[in-house]
Amino acid sequence: MYNNVHPPMHLLFWINSRRIQKNGMAPIYVRITVDGLRVELSLARTVPEEYWDKSAQIVSNKYEDGGVLNSYLTMIKGQLMSIYNQSIACQEKITAVLIRDKYLGKDAKSKKKTLTDAFEYHNVKMEELVKIDKITKKTLMRYQSTLSKIKYFMQTYKGIKDIALEDVKLSFITEYEHYLVTKERLQNNTIHKEVKIVKKVFNMAVALDWIPSHPLNAFKTAYRNPVRQVLTQEELYVLINKEFTIERLAEVRDVFIFCCYTGFAYGDIYDFEQGDEELGIDGNLWLSTQRRKTGVQERVPLLPIAVKIIERYKNHEYCKRNNKLLPVNSNQRYNAYLQEIGIICNIKKKLTTHIARHTFATTVTLANGVPIETVSAMLGHTSIKTTQIYAKVLEKKVSEDMNQLRSKLFGTNMPWDIGKESKIS
Repeated sequence: MYNNVHPPMHLLFWINSRRIQKNGMAPIYVRITVDGLRVELSLARTVPEEYWDKSAQIVSNKYEDGGVLNSYLTMIKGQLMSIYNQSIACQEKITAVLIRDKYLGKDAKSKKKTLTDAFEYHNVKMEELVKIDKITKKTLMRYQSTLSKIKYFMQTYKGIKDIALEDVKLSFITEYEHYLVTKERLQNNTIHKEVKIVKKVFNMAVALDWIPSHPLNAFKTAYRNPVRQVLTQEELYVLINKEFTIERLAEVRDVFIFCCYTGFAYGDIYDFEQGDEELGIDGNLWLSTQRRKTGVQERVPLLPIAVKIIERYKNHEYCKRNNKLLPVNSNQRYNAYLQEIGIICNIKKKLTTHIARHTFATTVTLANGVPIETVSAMLGHTSIKTTQIYAKVLEKKVSEDMNQLRSKLFGTNMPWDIGKESKIS
């Protein structure tokens, strides 16, 4: 029992300017001071340095995520004060280390944090982000799926139910990758994403001081840019001109063509409501949304064919009843109908929600001379490197460019005979 007077606890929230990330985000820390001794704790949250109010120890309300972050800081402060008060009630010797370790759940009476603990903690935090629409439920499900694979791998192939984070070595991820290749039969890029998820969870564990360093940093997997299928202009014309007697197929065809000429993803099209179109600076109609995947704004001027499709469904019963811009089915049904449409139109490529976006990036824009920077902005990409994946030059474009070069260099007549000595007059 500790019967001395309990020293006060002081909390200071601050950002670590020495660890600013490449994107300009600075990690937020809390400093716990008791009786002149202090410890620091990463809160696994970041903020642009210019939006941190040092005197108030909060995020400026000018930052779009400021409210969410400040609510989180208030919650952390409450949790630390609760631990401090409970420790007083239990007559424990109060130290900064005690408060920190109890917050992290690793005081002397607690068990070591395991890989499953880390995944579950991470996924709970992601669930909170899903509730405030910061990430999609689909993203959360990928992490849940990886945790299931990890558990099965440990139980079936390692003969263990779990493993302490501090006991994870490089050999663990090496064996796990081999399992994904040989047993799960996953493709290279899927395995790359699985490994990235595991490494991200370990990054969180390091930030929370559950382990001193990242044991998997040295493990690398290579991402290979996939060959992305796109529709040719001729195939687009076949789809556009095809007359469907079945209403549901005609509607899905129209939605698909709309995606091909705007580049919007299925989730964005599904969310658009009537009246979401707006006049742009050029006097034409534009559509904009914040991409679910990246959170980046995507603004697209509408081509005439897209405007015509919107007009076609303004008085559609489904759109009026549900306040939808277009009659978009569930993703599963939409893709199933697309397969039916592909067969009817004798298009050999598999029509999917993704091929429409690829077609916009390639056949509709890049192949017609739209600069890649403009395409990148319309697609809502955070990096032009992402857009370059779509920059597949079509044979038609190559042919057109070389014909122009041929005409420019040689005209209609060859200026000399190859292999014969030129006669200089």
